Amino acid sequence: MPIYEFECEECGARFEELVAAGASGVACAECGSTRTRRLISNVSPPGRQPRGAAVRADESRRGEREAARVDRIAESRKRRALGENPTPPRQKGSK
Repeated sequence: MPIYEFECEECGARFEELVAAGASGVACAECGSTRTRRLISNVSPPGRQPRGAAVRADESRRGEREAARVDRIAESRKRRALGENPTPPRQKGSK
């Protein structure tokens, strides 16, 4: 059963009720009058996270960076297990 928003025509109070879809004459929560009308409620907006092409591209790049990081960690552990220096030697000209 959905929750509907109602307005009382007698006292003007607005309230929400959990009622069957075909129900009519819901009593007012304030004055008890059955002269109420069902209001059209706003639809809740979707989540705030944008879902455009740029977001998907950023997510893809983040996935690639995470995969590269996992690979570097695995390689470092493998070198450490073999007793080697876990950090690879830097190439000339790199910072």
